[in-house]
Amino acid sequence: MRFATRVLLLQIATVVVVVAVSAVVFLLVGVQQLRDEAENAAVNIARTIAADPEVRTSVAAYSADPGTPDAVALRSGSLQSYAQDITARTGTLFVVITDDHGIRLAHPDPGLLGQQVSTDYREVLGGREVVTWERGTLGVSARAKVPIYPPGAAPTGPAIGEVSVGFEPASVFDDLPTLLLAVTGVAALGVAVGVGAALLLRRTWERMTLGLQPEDLVRLLQTQSAVLDGVGDGVVAVDPNGIVRVCNRTAAELLGLTGAADGPLGRPLDALGLPPLVVDAVRNGTARDGVVVAGNVLYVDSRPATQGGRAIGDVLIVRDRTALVALTERLESVRTMTGALRVQRHEFANRLHVASGLLGADRTEEARAFLAEQLARGPVDFPVEHLDLLTDAVLQAVVGAKAIEAGERGVSLSVAPDSLLWQRVADPEDVAAVLGNLMDNAITAAAAGQEPRTVVVGCYGDGTALVLTVADSGAGIAPDDPFRADPGRADSDRIHGWGIGLRLSRELARRRGGDLWIIDRGGVGGGDDDDPAPPAHPHSADGGLGGAVFGARLEGVLDDDDLHRESS
Repeated sequence: MRFATRVLLLQIATVVVVVAVSAVVFLLVGVQQLRDEAENAAVNIARTIAADPEVRTSVAAYSADPGTPDAVALRSGSLQSYAQDITARTGTLFVVITDDHGIRLAHPDPGLLGQQVSTDYREVLGGREVVTWERGTLGVSARAKVPIYPPGAAPTGPAIGEVSVGFEPASVFDDLPTLLLAVTGVAALGVAVGVGAALLLRRTWERMTLGLQPEDLVRLLQTQSAVLDGVGDGVVAVDPNGIVRVCNRTAAELLGLTGAADGPLGRPLDALGLPPLVVDAVRNGTARDGVVVAGNVLYVDSRPATQGGRAIGDVLIVRDRTALVALTERLESVRTMTGALRVQRHEFANRLHVASGLLGADRTEEARAFLAEQLARGPVDFPVEHLDLLTDAVLQAVVGAKAIEAGERGVSLSVAPDSLLWQRVADPEDVAAVLGNLMDNAITAAAAGQEPRTVVVGCYGDGTALVLTVADSGAGIAPDDPFRADPGRADSDRIHGWGIGLRLSRELARRRGGDLWIIDRGGVGGGDDDDPAPPAHPHSADGGLGGAVFGARLEGVLDDDDLHRESS
């Protein structure tokens, strides 16, 4: 038997028991009320008879006679006639009047007149009223016994007789069938209402739980907890009213919601302070890539959730792209360096062919002079002016390889003549990623501009920090913020990093305690960027090219040993 069915039966049984107990209690109260009414009626009739002057006078006369009253005279006496008249008018079982010896002076059965009553009368003659249910000569009855006092005397002291009035049970409980019928009807109505309410409650419960039973909900909750905590993606479930109902730990960390006092659960999605791109993705059921939240580059995908063909909300999947994009950028830097090595190998192979040709032609002196010249010139000639100012081989390789790519696109790449860097780069991956991204953007901007197409790179050492400046001769940067995540704009303009590369480069710099900023927007935007950033190196790298100028500071990427050796 399913749990919901057991709960329904338990509810119905509870209703039946409660209604039955209530009906029994109500019935007992009703019976007691009927008994009380009969006893009160008997007391009131007995008091009325005992207070009648004629009754008091007649009873006083019989009590004063020391002999036993004559039964024949009592049958035709005034007391017997009075008692029969009261019995007929009130519907009582009996009205009995006795003297101070308990001798019946009036009784429904004339044959018992002049005889002593069958019940105790001494307590009543002592001046007390007695109300009780007793068995007498006429059977069980609700009776009231009231003392009769002498004529004119106060109702105190010894009595001269008693009046006993009784009602038979049948007359007392005449209204009991009606009471039982009413109680039964009300009880049946109560059971019907309770059963109906239980069925309505179950139907409402099933509608709220989409037909799932409690045991199904328990299994679903256990499965949901295991799945949500086991997957590597962030999951956020929003109901049709925009209230967050589910948010696993990964989603809270990626969206920066772990610091909320009461957490995101039960709060509107709009009130969580998330970027508009995330909120729009949930509302429109779309996917967005390159969303930067709390320093993370995220991919968000929203899909509607349905149950039985009915929409129950939306589910937002959040994936962390930071590590993936960082790895991509670093792989790109490795590709750049391997390209530089390939160029060096190709150039070195060409020089060996020349030397081999000279030696093969017995032109020994010319071969010796050629090799001496190559030894003086270095391993390879990159088409980069002032490249010799960069003493680090990694920077030379990166800038040289980019210069070759730029030359293929008609762009001249050079090193700023005021560059000053004599230390070795200790962390080439981040340097290559940031510098390579800035040079790629600058080359693209310069290639899209007018002649002369030029890119100037400045490299400066500041302790263990590396300061970079990259200027281009392009059209400049529009007033929009190129660091703001806007994938919709990425497809139309990637010149200055509308994708995620520029934002990731800034993130890489900031993780090292540095930053990446705009020094000059160039011809379109004009002026300096108002984004707060560390001041640029005092040397200029743009040389008045008219395009955009970017600056970057990478902390701790230069070799500290070189600095110590130079100081010594």
